[in-house]
Amino acid sequence: MSNLTKLALAKSLKTQMETTPLSKITVNDIVNDCGLNRRTLYYHFHDIYDLLEWIYKTEINDVIHNNKTIKTWQKGFLDIFLYLNENKKVVLNTYHSIGRDTLENHLYNELYDAIIQVVEESSINLNVSESEKKYVANFYKIAFVGILIEWIKHDMKENPEKIIMNLNKIISGDIRRALEKFSK
Repeated sequence: MSNLTKLALAKSLKTQMETTPLSKITVNDIVNDCGLNRRTLYYHFHDIYDLLEWIYKTEINDVIHNNKTIKTWQKGFLDIFLYLNENKKVVLNTYHSIGRDTLENHLYNELYDAIIQVVEESSINLNVSESEKKYVANFYKIAFVGILIEWIKHDMKENPEKIIMNLNKIISGDIRRALEKFSK
């Protein structure tokens, strides 16, 4: 029941965000839309931004969870683009509001989790410290989120498949080469 309630609240917030700026949406708007009361929202979340954070955390994790390997990272990154594009109005609403940090933080977290797994896989048979692996993963996380944020900033117009294809041309094999440079 608890997860169903969270999902109902999330669906309601996303529905509201399709037409209303995030700063204008109230708790009453959300709970009235899904037939719940204010206490229910506050039982599960601190506020609307906490609900928004849960939405991005849950949905972005679901999108990328199976694509965190050398062979599948491009699909995972493309799936993030497709998810964001599918939720374009909500994403742009978030981006143009105080909730922008929520979106960016979850993109950073999810992409770091994916990239660190690729880095670990790429570092097999290399003598690279954990801090150096984290440094490489952090570099790529910042680059990838930067690409996503620029895409969002420009109203998500560029074709995601083209972005991934170009990105792959630029960095194909570079994670391993970077790790080799750190190898002792």
